[in-house]
Amino acid sequence: MSQPLNMPGMADAVTLEKTRNRLQKRRRMTNAIALTLSLAAMAFGLLWLIWILYTTLRLGVGGLSIELFTQSTPPPNSDGGGLANAIVGSLMLVGLATVIGTPIGIMAGVYLAEYGQKGPLASVTRFINDILLSAPSIVVGLFVYALFVAKMGHFSGWSGVVALGLLEIPIVIRTTENMLKLVPNALREAAFALGTPKWKMVLSITLKASLAGIVTGVLLAVARIAGETAPLLFTALSNQFFTWDMNQPMANLPVTIFKFAMSPFAQWQSLAWAGVFLITLGVLGLNILARTIFSNK
Repeated sequence: MSQPLNMPGMADAVTLEKTRNRLQKRRRMTNAIALTLSLAAMAFGLLWLIWILYTTLRLGVGGLSIELFTQSTPPPNSDGGGLANAIVGSLMLVGLATVIGTPIGIMAGVYLAEYGQKGPLASVTRFINDILLSAPSIVVGLFVYALFVAKMGHFSGWSGVVALGLLEIPIVIRTTENMLKLVPNALREAAFALGTPKWKMVLSITLKASLAGIVTGVLLAVARIAGETAPLLFTALSNQFFTWDMNQPMANLPVTIFKFAMSPFAQWQSLAWAGVFLITLGVLGLNILARTIFSNK
């Protein structure tokens, strides 16, 4: 005689299959909703980005001319003029801040990653670095103003360099530390096994292995400080004339753009949009260069 069918077991299998299908349908629906929201958020962000870039390109290209790079900022309500003094001033401020801030940031990052991983000094340094990373740039500007400008009695290019350097150093520290931590410990142990001193191991192995990432962080830090306006309002301020004297107020693109954009003069507003285009082009170029270096790591 044939064995009777196990009806309860079949019922459990059918119920399990229905439950599985219901869960898969719910997962597909959840995935579709999440994907739709993500695409909508991306489209929303890209819309504003494209709008900003289009407006900058449309209004900024019209102000480009030979005089923009050869003449200083004009007096109010006058024709002609350019941004030569502001361009040179920005290059000097950002360049000196990078020269001063980059070695400090790299050395601090090396200490945190290689020497003081869990020490009390390293913990305090990381805490202060996190505060500086999240601090508004205007706070840094006010700090430098109280520390240097108020005591010296006048604005100066060196004060602007200090403010921009304080904004760059935390970014370089964080990038250097993170890049060094990505280097496998096996490389360090192999170097120690061969009798290599630690300082030489850091210079020849870990820094060399993470060089592309560190350079990327430096370029991103430069792109960050290149467009800062608030710190320079309290430190370097501005100058209508061309000057190489870092002890005097120095013209720079961000403050000049702010001053010209708020003015009622059409010529100044045109120069402001041209300055915006130059800064946008420079920052975009630095970001593309940084990503290219990082992708070739």
